[in-house]
Amino acid sequence: PDLLPACNGEITTMSFLQDVVDILLQYVVKSFDRSTKVIDFHYPNELLQEYNWELADQPQTLEEILLNCRTTLKYAIKTGHPRYFNQLSTGLDMVGLAADWLTSAANTNMFTYEIAPVFVLLEYVTLRKMREMVGWPGGCGDGIFSPGGAISNMYAMLIARFKMFPEVKEKGMATIPRLVAFTSEHSHFSVKKGAAALGIGTDSVILIRCDERGKMIPSDLERRILEAKQKGFVPFLVSATAGTTVYGAFDPLIAIADICKKYKIWMHVDGAWGGGLLMSRKHKWKLNGIERANSVTWNPHKMMGVPLQCSALLVREEGLMQSCNQMHASYLFQQDKHYDLSYDTGDKALQCGRHVDVFKLWLMWRAKGTTGFEAQIDKCLELAEYLYNKIKNREGYEMVFDGKPQHTNVCFWYIPPSLRSMEDNEERMSRLMKVAPVIKARMMEYGTTMVSYQPLGDKVNFFRMVISNPAATHQDIDFLIDEIERLGQDL
Repeated sequence: PDLLPACNGEITTMSFLQDVVDILLQYVVKSFDRSTKVIDFHYPNELLQEYNWELADQPQTLEEILLNCRTTLKYAIKTGHPRYFNQLSTGLDMVGLAADWLTSAANTNMFTYEIAPVFVLLEYVTLRKMREMVGWPGGCGDGIFSPGGAISNMYAMLIARFKMFPEVKEKGMATIPRLVAFTSEHSHFSVKKGAAALGIGTDSVILIRCDERGKMIPSDLERRILEAKQKGFVPFLVSATAGTTVYGAFDPLIAIADICKKYKIWMHVDGAWGGGLLMSRKHKWKLNGIERANSVTWNPHKMMGVPLQCSALLVREEGLMQSCNQMHASYLFQQDKHYDLSYDTGDKALQCGRHVDVFKLWLMWRAKGTTGFEAQIDKCLELAEYLYNKIKNREGYEMVFDGKPQHTNVCFWYIPPSLRSMEDNEERMSRLMKVAPVIKARMMEYGTTMVSYQPLGDKVNFFRMVISNPAATHQDIDFLIDEIERLGQDL
């Protein structure tokens, strides 16, 4: 009650917010301090019992609110820590953080120019620049920032369906033939999730075989398209992946584009993880052919280090998103406003309430320039190659696939001394399957580092190292290797 808009609340408000800023700044500094833990891990039941997290009828004091802030950050994962390698989204960019604070202070909605004038213009400018980098002439086309790559991929599926059967918008799925989509067996689960949400069905997503490096095999794609057509199904979407989640593989986009053109199928590229490589002159060749896509997902909150969330869906054909999604709500999108209505972007979005995600990316791009992003991305890829070169012939390590990684994903097994002389049989696989989970649990309990693991197909649990944090160094990679060996020696 003492804070604004309370009468004479200015001094109390300034003092309270300054205290919050002090807490945040201490957390930011600690995030980059290698002597601090990545995580102060507690089991869920311990954390629930240690503090009273319940909501009460009566208000807390401001001192208690500040304590809540400190406690929350005490147990939060330091995702900006140089030794946090667990997810595709890591790091903590200072300009991005400042932009996020400003965005929250502005506290507006992205649906009209009327209430978000600067932010709407920045979205227009930034999406056009991203489309230019994809390779569409003059940055032509359309796009929108959405709440993550899964929603961006679903947008692509929605628009592809509308392009082929516009009547589905009013009449529904019962009025159109059985649709089928195609994506690789290593693609992100969101392709199937989108099909489920849109009423297309997960059985209508056909998984295409990959080679040993995790890339879609174009000949298998064409074979499965022909099979589907022979059954009377209508192929409407191919979702290629530029940077798969586990292997970091880039599907052969040129060959896939040729097939999509031949059979008149919408080509989508899920570049949520790999799209950032378009910023790098050294690495963007891995996305050759992306300029032929009808739509692209690109998540700057991954490889480019923009604070979560920041995901863009780019569409080559202008006006298609609007036709697909608009509902003409007269209380928002009045047609007799006194400015250019093309800047009222809300009717082409599925959401009504839409968070301002663009400002973080725009301000970071202004601060770094394209060359700054390029240097950041090149450094992360160089670190991945350093890790690969360090462990590929090192005792106690086996690579999941041969050859240096295309992205920053480095996939490997750590083989404890007790398994190194064992024959490669079922018992060894059974024991090896338990190694990565135990080491990961110990990492979290000690709080020293975090790296992900998973099984894939017939391969038992292996570590998937990814590097997207510009704060990481060669010394942090060395530390990770030493820590895995320290924590896994006795297994």
